[in-house]
Order: sequence, then structure tokens, then C-alpha cells
Amino acid sequence: MAATIFPGAEWSTLYSRAQAIAPEAFRNDGQVLNLIEGEWGHPGFGKHFISPLDGSQLCLFPMINLETAKRAAHFTAREQAAWAAVDLDERRRRVTECLGLLRTHRELLALLLVWEIGKPFAQALVSVDRCISGVEWYVEQIERMVEGRQPLGPISNIASWNYPLSVLVHALLVQMLAGNAVIAKTPSDGGLCALTLSLALARQCGLPVSLVSGSGGQLSEALVRSDDIACLAFVGGKTNGRDIAVSIYDRDKRFMLEMEGVNAYGVWGFSDWPSLAAQIKKGFEYGKQRCTAYPRYVVQRALFPKFLAMYLPVLESLRFGHPLLVQEGESTAPVLDYGPLINSKKVEEMRVMYSEAIGKGALSIYEGKIDESRFFPGQDISAYIPPAALLDVPRNCELYHIEPFGPIDSIVVVDRLEELINEMNVSGGSLVASIACDDEKTAQRVASEVRSYKFGINKIRSRGDRDETFGGAGESWRGCFVGGELLVQAVTKGAAGERLYGHFPDYTLLPEKR
Repeated sequence: MAATIFPGAEWSTLYSRAQAIAPEAFRNDGQVLNLIEGEWGHPGFGKHFISPLDGSQLCLFPMINLETAKRAAHFTAREQAAWAAVDLDERRRRVTECLGLLRTHRELLALLLVWEIGKPFAQALVSVDRCISGVEWYVEQIERMVEGRQPLGPISNIASWNYPLSVLVHALLVQMLAGNAVIAKTPSDGGLCALTLSLALARQCGLPVSLVSGSGGQLSEALVRSDDIACLAFVGGKTNGRDIAVSIYDRDKRFMLEMEGVNAYGVWGFSDWPSLAAQIKKGFEYGKQRCTAYPRYVVQRALFPKFLAMYLPVLESLRFGHPLLVQEGESTAPVLDYGPLINSKKVEEMRVMYSEAIGKGALSIYEGKIDESRFFPGQDISAYIPPAALLDVPRNCELYHIEPFGPIDSIVVVDRLEELINEMNVSGGSLVASIACDDEKTAQRVASEVRSYKFGINKIRSRGDRDETFGGAGESWRGCFVGGELLVQAVTKGAAGERLYGHFPDYTLLPEKR
């Protein structure tokens, strides 16, 4: 029986549907447009957008220059005054209208995400739904959150490609709900059409949003350092995040800089292996391309045989492949743990890190294989990589110190609890961490000494939304913490001299708030 694309999910069909909904943002020739000065246009230099699914060209990124981006930022500042004067009930009405349109087109948005960032369809639907339900919660809670507070001002948003809906669009809608005009940069590696369609719907509802696409380094003068911008929200890697932190350190600008750390899961004095197996399997969703994925396991030596007996079958059970491939006559997308990584360059980076670790003495305990039946014959599979696991990666390897952002795990075996804590703190701070432990007292000790913002005892932690706060420790975060009331506080002004909760150069994380 011949394989085919999930019915109705062909890229040409999806693009045509997006164009019919927002013809102002999508041209017939595949050129997607920017939203600048309240109008869609400014195609700039058209950069080819290649799908990680099969290497096919989807459309063209509208890459603009710095001067055009400055105009967009300046217009956002002009929109701010008018939007801040709009009463809360009207802001809430427009955001609610936008959420209704997002819900109407949720399956289309999810399918766009599949093609653009490689996320399996079911997981993409979850991303869209979390965006909608998360903002709905803020719509219900916003009145008490903004009581006695004023909008902060124009907010610039620069985010990574992996969660354009549940992180970026979610943040933009909450920022506008709180009375701020916003500008966002399209992630350079993916999410172009899903994000563009979402913000076209927002603009149709009268929300003050601008969208630009271009090189982050080239546009930073407009999106990061510009006096037109009152606040920067950044989600990305440490290298870019550190550069941004330095560039705004002495400026009167609020910021939230979310960067990566090596999130670790410790195993000590533990016995509930089926529970841990379920957590580990779920952790491989989307190929661990998440800032809250756990790439490092630190295991008590006495438990290592039992850990391995649980862990290896989990890796063997993982299903990955083309997220839209179905056999002829089938009408549902395949159930996969993950599809491709974001591009072939990322796969090559991971293979280099893996090879370096092996060459310096790490032991490979699992190397998965590609199942050709989950791909079209002869298709480009350069963005796909099987799961793998390494034992005792040497300290002089890149993989020891950084988050791989893909389906390669590192396992460290330790003899003492102090060793476990030290190995879990390898990156000097992380977003999340967990311990699998039967003894509550021991687990609480580990929780108190591991430098992570969120800590789980016998459970994984995630970014969360709605009323759950989010931040980081060490180099994994800079600036205001967000989530729930803290997110609204981060984008509004309170009383003079207000001290915001976060991780700033002049004071550090307050652990009792975790």
C-alpha cells in the first residue's frame, strides 16, 4: 500500500487556506510579508524557508534591514499612547475575539507548525490549545492583576522557533491585554506562517502588534537597544542572551531573558521504575527540543543496573519519523514521539558533539536506528536523528557542559549524594531539575542544593502557564520572572521604587519563591 501525506495536510493546501484567511499577509508567489506601521508589506530580501520534514521549500522569509526595523519600532511606540488609553474591557474584548479566531483555525495552525518546525500533529495541537487556554486564564484574572498598575510601554519580543504559539503568541496577547503595544521578530529557523497567521488574526481584531523578520544581529539596534522599546522579552541560547544582557545592562529598560541550562534528573534511593519510565518517555516529545527537557541523568551507582533495565526499553520504544506520512486510506496522522530536528545543521552539530564524546572516552549505551518505513522512499531525511545515550561523558567535551537540544542523553554514575548534587549543578544554574527518590528528607536536601528555578520530586517540571511562575537560576535567566501575576507585573508599572521579583545583576533568586 502506497504512503501519502495525511489528507488535507499538503503544504500547498495549507498555504492557500492561510492566504484565504489573511490575504493581506501571504502573497501568491509564496512571499510572506511583515507587519510594519500597521500594514502588511516590506518583503525585503526573500530568504528560502526549507521544511525540516523533507527538505522542501515552503515559502520565503521577508528579511528586512535595520532602517525598516527602526521604523517598525518607532510605530510601535506611537501606537502605545493610543492603546494604553483603551479601557480594560475593550482590550479584553479584542483579545477574546482573537482567541476565538485562533480556536476556529487551531487545526490549520497546528498543521503549519508540523511543516515549519517538525512537531508531530498531536503535539502541535497541544501547543495551539495551550496558547488559547493560557491567555483565556489571563483574560479572566487580568482585572485584579492590573489593579493599581499602568502599562509599561512598547515591548519587543525575540523568541526561539520551537514554541511560536504557546510561548510567543501567548506572551504577546498577555502583554497587549495589560495595555502594551508589541513588536515581535519572526524566529529565523521556523514558525513563520503559523506566527504570521496568528498575528494577522490579532491585527484583524484591532490589536497593536507589529511583526518583522530579519537577522537578529542586524536588527538588534531596533529591537533591543532602541529608546522606542521599554521592555525586551527574549527566549534563546546563552550566547545571544549574554550579548543582549551586556548591551542593555546600563539602559533604563526592563527585560526577561530566558536562556538554556543543563536540566538534570537525579536518581537516588529510588524504587518506582515504571513511573520514572513514563516520565522519561514523555520527555522525548518533540525530540527534546525544549528549554525544559532533561538531557542529563545522574544515577546512584547501586541503582544503575535497575535504571538501565528500565531506561533502555524506553529508548527502544520511541517512535520517530515523518509526522504526516500515512498509508493510503488512513485518515489520522501517525502517533510519534518526535519528527525531525529543526534542520540538518542541528543534526550535524549533535553528531559532532556525540563523536567528540566517544572519541574522548564516553561509552555509548544506546544508538537508535532510522526505520525507513516511517519515511517516503528517497525523501531527504537529513534533519532526522535517532535517540542515543552516552555514559560518563568526559568533562573536556562540549556535551558535558551544554544542553544538546535534541534526543541525546548523558548519564553520570555517582557514589555519594554530594557527587549527585555537584553533577546536577554542572551548568551553574538551570530552569528545571528533578530527583527520583523514595525518601522525602533526602529529596528535600537535594532540592535545596540544586540551582534550578523549578524542582520536581519524583516528577518532571515544565515551563507551565496560567498561575505558575517561571524563571531560572545562574546563567539560565536574567531579569524579571514571569508566569501568572509575575508576568503581568513584568509588563506593567506599580508604585515608585517597586522591586520586581527576578534574577537581576544586583540581586539573585529568592529560593523561597520557587
